Amino acid sequence: MTNPTTEIAIKNNTGSSQAYAYITGLDINNNNTPVFIQADGKTVYRPSSPSQPQEALQADVAIPLGAAGATTSVTIPQIAGGRIWFSTGSKLTFLLNPGPAIVEPSVTNSSDPNYNINWGFCEFTYNQQQLFVNISYVDFVSPLPIALQLTNTSGNTQTVQGMPANGLDTVVDKLTQQNASDGAGWDKLIVKGSDGKNLRALSPNSGRVADSSLFQNYYSSYVDSVWSKYTSTDLTIDTQASWGTVTGRVQGDLLTFPNVGTFAKPSAGDIFSCSTGPFGNYPQATADEMGALGARIAAALNRSTLLANPQQPDGEKIANYYTTSPTNHYARIVHETNIDGRGYAFPYDDVVPSGSTEPDQAGTVFDANPQLLTVTLGGPTSNAPATGGGEKEKEPGKDKTPAKSGGFLDTLKSWWSKLKAALHLK
Repeated sequence: MTNPTTEIAIKNNTGSSQAYAYITGLDINNNNTPVFIQADGKTVYRPSSPSQPQEALQADVAIPLGAAGATTSVTIPQIAGGRIWFSTGSKLTFLLNPGPAIVEPSVTNSSDPNYNINWGFCEFTYNQQQLFVNISYVDFVSPLPIALQLTNTSGNTQTVQGMPANGLDTVVDKLTQQNASDGAGWDKLIVKGSDGKNLRALSPNSGRVADSSLFQNYYSSYVDSVWSKYTSTDLTIDTQASWGTVTGRVQGDLLTFPNVGTFAKPSAGDIFSCSTGPFGNYPQATADEMGALGARIAAALNRSTLLANPQQPDGEKIANYYTTSPTNHYARIVHETNIDGRGYAFPYDDVVPSGSTEPDQAGTVFDANPQLLTVTLGGPTSNAPATGGGEKEKEPGKDKTPAKSGGFLDTLKSWWSKLKAALHLK
């Protein structure tokens, strides 16, 4: 069992003395009420439910990160669905809706007060079983690279190196080059600031929120080929959970797994989001099993390996990801740009074969006995080799394999998505 609180050290490598951190999440030991950590880095702020939407906070939650090169200490209680947000140049604006529900910064709403600010975040959950942290590019690439280092009470260390200081510029250059090659619209994911500099690069899913015509038929030919192949060939999927391996074929126009459910042909939007169309609204009786199947199908479609490999995710190799056109070039570019190649680039980027010895793609650190989490903002201090962790705690009846299987994260992301929807969070 973990301690009631844990320590975080935040290093300011941005070169700016106007850098701030913000911590949000759900207070596990107080009915999952929304919480912030106040500007002193230790006092918990539990906002009351406002009478009107979009009301201001009643506490200062911007934690100053000091001068360039400084390290700031923060103490957090047990929090689920947590984020450590960062900004430079200006403070972020968080608002409250009745509930209470936190109105978070948005990269897809151009009228959001934070839209033109340099900001980013990493994600965490700290509960009785472990501290789990990851960097994420599922929504966008920020101009503020984030690196992680987690040290446990035995002195063992795990790291995720993130992007170099010029990571966003590299991503933008590669998106521009890819669009010059295929004209698919990758350049439409680039967002410039009022100064003309790169402000962020949106993921395809976020890009489609702003412009639903983006990538509209991008995957159509690939999906048609996949459906054609599995009309006469078995597709076997290892759920990496209690259901074991499940085999299906295309019948009519549906990818059918007998006694479990069916998948219609997904659109590009469904593939990029991993949660719409055939990857959502599963039958209640088999929702969990369908979710496990859908996660692995969606991952193979993003990586464009589903046509080549009929036994997913068994036998998958990182070297084969994103090598077939069409593919999720945003994810490819994000992994190429990260120093150690790790960091969520789409929602199910944690899916890998059981027993794989390759580095996880998701960019996670986790431990049941955390001593200190160090988060470096602005690029890592050094390019030390990346290290991974051991096996994460699982929910009873859920995934029984190591973290890299995706089962635990399938459950965690599904729970968090449903909770955000219920609370009307962005």
